[in-house]
Amino acid sequence: MNKILETLGDYGIIPVIKIDDDSNALPLAKALFAGGLPVAEITFRTAFAKKAIEIITREIPDMLVGAGTVLTCEQVDNAIQAGAEFIVSPGINPKVVKYCIERGITIIPGCSSPTDIETALELGLDVVKFFPAEAAGGLEMIKAMAAPYGSVKFIPTGGINESNILSYLKFDKVLACGGSYMVKDEYIRNGEFDKITALTKQAVELMLGFEIKKIGVNREEKLLDFFEYSEKPYIEIQTNFPKRANAYCQRMGIEDNLNGYAIKIIGV
Repeated sequence: MNKILETLGDYGIIPVIKIDDDSNALPLAKALFAGGLPVAEITFRTAFAKKAIEIITREIPDMLVGAGTVLTCEQVDNAIQAGAEFIVSPGINPKVVKYCIERGITIIPGCSSPTDIETALELGLDVVKFFPAEAAGGLEMIKAMAAPYGSVKFIPTGGINESNILSYLKFDKVLACGGSYMVKDEYIRNGEFDKITALTKQAVELMLGFEIKKIGVNREEKLLDFFEYSEKPYIEIQTNFPKRANAYCQRMGIEDNLNGYAIKIIGV
């Protein structure tokens, strides 16, 4: 798995965005960044996609931006020229997939059946978008397909919301989830970017599920010319996903200690 896919897995949630006015691109990206998700999939369903990607990647270079709903090789070129680092398509088009692979471009094609999965494997891919997730059978369908195709990881998209996203993410064959519920069209259109930040924070908090489990002190004994004791206070924080939690803390600038307390992150 390449670095971009690993990073998407660490983020866990990929906001899927439709831009109808490129003037909204930058404030939207800033809202996602502030909410703890410096990642976006800008769909090529509107004429503003390329310009939006250009603006975001130029102004916020630390944001990981991909292009979605990519249907043609020409759109691949436009997306990459604009600064997109990965390509997502609703279905699996061998011509487009091969075009990306030949150019070293990360592509995540849409798959919703065993036949699609086998096509992806034949093309050398092991990460696919499961689309439309809920309409195509949801988590149970992913589990059914994961059984014979154990090397494949899925990014379910379509019908993902706050009520089901955690159940998807807890399945170990799910790399991340694509969702638009925190970036609804009306929020973007009405300039409600504070709401987008709040909903993004809520989505991240739901995913990570941080909970303080213990506050204690580690006592270390060192034998020198005499016994010396060292006491190190710590906070033990439980999370649904330790790897994602560590990545989140790093990108949010959360130090290894908090007010003199070392932070220990543990799984559920």
